[in-house]
Amino acid sequence: MADITTPTLTIPGGAIPVLGFGTWQAEGSDAELAVSAALQLGFRHVDTATGYGNEAQVGRALATVGIDRDDVFVTTKLPPDHAGRERQTITESLAALGTDHVDLWLIHWPPHKQASPEVWQELRRARDEGLTRSIGVSNYSIAQIDELVAATGEAPAVNQIPYSPVDHDPDLLAAHRERGVVVEGYSPLKRTDLDAEPIVAAARAHGVTPAQVVLRWHVEHDVVVIPKSVRRERIEENLGTLGFSLTADEVAAIDALGR
Repeated sequence: MADITTPTLTIPGGAIPVLGFGTWQAEGSDAELAVSAALQLGFRHVDTATGYGNEAQVGRALATVGIDRDDVFVTTKLPPDHAGRERQTITESLAALGTDHVDLWLIHWPPHKQASPEVWQELRRARDEGLTRSIGVSNYSIAQIDELVAATGEAPAVNQIPYSPVDHDPDLLAAHRERGVVVEGYSPLKRTDLDAEPIVAAARAHGVTPAQVVLRWHVEHDVVVIPKSVRRERIEENLGTLGFSLTADEVAAIDALGR
């Protein structure tokens, strides 16, 4: 499956593949084997975080799988309690990952539940020094994003938030787009009833699984999606999301689950 080309969305500093491989809760050798399998099968976007404790395993997979580093989009995240230690944290992340830069560095949660423009300024500095190509946030509200823009003149490239059909909010997506922020959805399947009729109907129509329909629904909305699994067959299934498209009517029916 490695010849699959993943569509991308343009962000300041690069292009982010719309389908990524999540590594939350993947630990030890399981994490390394899962990332290796994902890369071998054709994933070219890997999402990790300092808080996941698996950057070294991700780095080993990157080093041993034989794919050019520039062909893989790597995201990691700054823990909120590392505010004030940004430079040390990104340096440690790069050492663990075995690379001289990441493609995207996110503030994992608003530190002290605040927008924290001073932390955002440190991410901008790391980006300007070439330690990361793009910078963004995770679990931020629109108001908090506006606070960063007001303080620094720069919006995050990405906001990584929980997203699934039941979370679907066209106004929220529009608010991000007005600010030039790409939405990246996590926990896409955990939050979804895979037995919901519009999902099952679309799966039947395309000869795919309900999980593939949910992931494809994200892609149709230009929401980057990062499913995780440590099982090779499930990883391969998730990549199959790129092999079909949903009709406008199918997308609308799934959208309605969010109302």
